[in-house]
Amino acid sequence: MIRLQRITTADENLYAYMEHLMAISFPSEEYRPLTQLREYTDNKKHFYNNIIFDNDVAVGFITYWDFDTFYYAEHFAIDPARRNGGYGKKTLEYLCQLLQRPIVLEVEMPEEEMAKRRIGFYKRQGFALWQHPYLQPPYKPGDSYLPMLLMAHGNLNCEKDFELIKQRIYSEVYNAVVNKD
Repeated sequence: MIRLQRITTADENLYAYMEHLMAISFPSEEYRPLTQLREYTDNKKHFYNNIIFDNDVAVGFITYWDFDTFYYAEHFAIDPARRNGGYGKKTLEYLCQLLQRPIVLEVEMPEEEMAKRRIGFYKRQGFALWQHPYLQPPYKPGDSYLPMLLMAHGNLNCEKDFELIKQRIYSEVYNAVVNKD
């Protein structure tokens, strides 16, 4: 049975597992410096850093932000040794049931096969792909904005909600200002 366990840096072994999965699952420009991630994990009350368990076996991690009217899922990875075992699907089903509010996430542009497969996976889990141009702000000084798209699960409307959601993600997650161009 899938369950999530919120962790802090005091959970040394679980935290080390999450950091290792982060580093092997995402390019360095797609996550904040690990020192800042530790700070957020321990001190940002609306940021949730979770280990995904199947019974008592750690199978991955997911981080998300609680923004009162919606959740923003920032990072989600299944341990490479456990991929293709249905854990991604089971985790998203569990998460959608647990959180009970809309969930938003970023996906890479559908230009490469893996990005297309990832978008298809989220669509099969009930997420809608929003076609509005979206640039992920840089996590680290000197990095560039990355072209991405947003996907949403739940009662959100792209035309009505996009700018508000973008503004909240930019300001809270990335400490960035939304350009009004």
